Amino acid sequence: MSYLAQYQDLLSPIHQFLHCHTPDEWVNEASKPENLKTVLIDHLLCELKAGQSAMYLIRKYAVDPSSATALLEWFKPYEDFAYRQTGNLETLKGKSNITKSIMAKSDSAYSQALIDKMVLLIKEELHHFYQVLEIMEQRGIAYEPIPASRYAKGLISEMATHEPQTLIDKLIIGAYIEARSCERFAKLAPLMDDDIGKFYISLLRSEARHYQDYLVLAEEIAGKDISDRIHYFGQKEAALISTPDADFKFHSGIPLYAE
Repeated sequence: MSYLAQYQDLLSPIHQFLHCHTPDEWVNEASKPENLKTVLIDHLLCELKAGQSAMYLIRKYAVDPSSATALLEWFKPYEDFAYRQTGNLETLKGKSNITKSIMAKSDSAYSQALIDKMVLLIKEELHHFYQVLEIMEQRGIAYEPIPASRYAKGLISEMATHEPQTLIDKLIIGAYIEARSCERFAKLAPLMDDDIGKFYISLLRSEARHYQDYLVLAEEIAGKDISDRIHYFGQKEAALISTPDADFKFHSGIPLYAE
């Protein structure tokens, strides 16, 4: 569509970074009206999980104890809604900005870089959570918890178990998840209702920046060439996307039941 044309410069490096395109079978399944509820609820939870992943990174690697507690408190209203079904659109309004300062550990060389990029990412992911919930409410789609797909688990299972490689792998995985999300939003946008399509287009710029932020952090913390490790996870990610998958979700593979 014409409104996607202006984003081709942004999407081009993402297509080069990813090792495969999203299969047409998934796009066709995701654009069916009967699957809108699953797409929106899983997207909602993906936004929360993306924010949580960033929060856990800076809690573990970058902040002092008081800041670690503040980060948990920041997420509590969203986690209460998603996991305990308490709260609503009104109680979440305006909660995406943290009110307390986040202080870096004094003994970590990369704490501030992690904090600067991840706190901005968290703010955006939580705001996107709220926006998805607004779309659901406008359509009368009630939230209900659904299980996670194999996608993130499949990538996390490939992480190294020694530092700093574990952190580097987490950042590389974050880059692939954000890049794939960006690619899928662009694929789906022309096929969805106009308001959802425009919303997906509005997400492209932040998702593309998130993937770049993760990669830059991974390279800075490694302090050496990590292209082989990036390639390794790229192959694993592509396999999860391009192979048959019994569970249809936002990041799932080829639907087994696709026509």
